[in-house]
Amino acid sequence: MSVKQISVFIENKKGALAACTRFIADNGINIRALSIADTQDFGILRIICDDPKQTDSILKNGGYITTVTDVLATEIADKPGSMATILEVLADAPVIVEYTYAFLAPDGHAYMIFRVDDNAVASAALAGAGIKTANQEDLF
Repeated sequence: MSVKQISVFIENKKGALAACTRFIADNGINIRALSIADTQDFGILRIICDDPKQTDSILKNGGYITTVTDVLATEIADKPGSMATILEVLADAPVIVEYTYAFLAPDGHAYMIFRVDDNAVASAALAGAGIKTANQEDLF
């Protein structure tokens, strides 16, 4: 199982992130999770939303440069060691974790998003350890 993540490339200048998030909101897109990374010239806004195909189309029509990436999502318990356990399973797979971020769903469940080098190997390793991955619908 995987989740579609949209990466939006935003110029690293004053007000650009505000303008992008306003554009997203004005188009009725609900961001469930986000992460942002920056470089000297641009930032990458990574978002999880309920309709990634439509969101990607809306953003592209608005002049934004985007990519859609398959990422993994897992529910994570709110207790010490939960993240470490998942990362250990992935390291033993062996799977390279490129980045991760977390969010809290309205139902109170916490989820981790993982960008890894091999989703199939990572999913199998997690399943073998009894860790369920989530799909797009699970997050909404």
